Amino acid sequence: MSDRYRYHLLDVFTGRPFGGNQLAVFLDGAGLGADTMQLVARELNLSETVFVLPPEQARHTRRVRIFTPGRELPFAGHPTVGTAHCLVAAGEVPAPAEGELDIVLEEEVGPVPVKVRMEAGKPVFAQLAAAQMPEFRDPPASPASIASVLGLKESDLLPADEWPIRAVSCGFPFLFVPVRDRATLGQVRMRTDRWEQVLSGWWAENIFVFTPDAELPGSDYRARMFGPSIGIVEDPATGSAATGLGGYLGTGRGSRVAGRETLRWVVEQGFEMGRPSMLHVEVDLLNGSISAIRVGGESVMMGEGEMTL
Repeated sequence: MSDRYRYHLLDVFTGRPFGGNQLAVFLDGAGLGADTMQLVARELNLSETVFVLPPEQARHTRRVRIFTPGRELPFAGHPTVGTAHCLVAAGEVPAPAEGELDIVLEEEVGPVPVKVRMEAGKPVFAQLAAAQMPEFRDPPASPASIASVLGLKESDLLPADEWPIRAVSCGFPFLFVPVRDRATLGQVRMRTDRWEQVLSGWWAENIFVFTPDAELPGSDYRARMFGPSIGIVEDPATGSAATGLGGYLGTGRGSRVAGRETLRWVVEQGFEMGRPSMLHVEVDLLNGSISAIRVGGESVMMGEGEMTL
């Protein structure tokens, strides 16, 4: 006996179709085991596929499980933002015609709050709040070795005294590598052989490469993400890495400022892949220390499908 499971397709971190990061959301994943969820994610072969389940805590909105083609993730940004948008757009969660709606998604990392902005009865922007404050580690190898993983030279990196290579996690770890400019960013070519020698098996195996040389007016950074350990050659938009970038940028910035302060950045990603994405990052500081990190963006409902399992 087989059952039919419907899913929605979205483009996340974009306001236009065929941009951003693709996402599949199964709004009713009840009855599916983890092995089947993994096979479905591999079959669809998108960056992530989400399965929505009833919440374990009644005060929360839904429980979600997130799978890449290679593994399940404890937390991911574009699935969180996209699932919140999908739940509201599909009428699964009541929402006001105007204003904001607060929902909470249960993920392995913990409860993740998401704020959905409504206009004319439709969701137009969703913003997650990181469930964990940033955790930092120093890189496992020299800057020259890490540059070689990216097909670059050490001279292609920004000066380490101001822009060190650091590993950061707000629920899922990434290695943050700052490079000089957009031209350098465009030249990055992951060398799997060097990655296996330098980063494979380490705490932060996946790499977020970024530069302060953004392209569009109003943008602050341009980035690319490479996820060999999770089966992603390159990701068009990585919200979990954007939370870590907030931790990277917010640490030590404003340390002389007493009281509360909010820092904001706009990050371009996916442009080199032909899927331009815009991620909006906010970091709250309290007396110079990070007290909250938020990442948000737009989403577009692209279509629906059905899978027989």
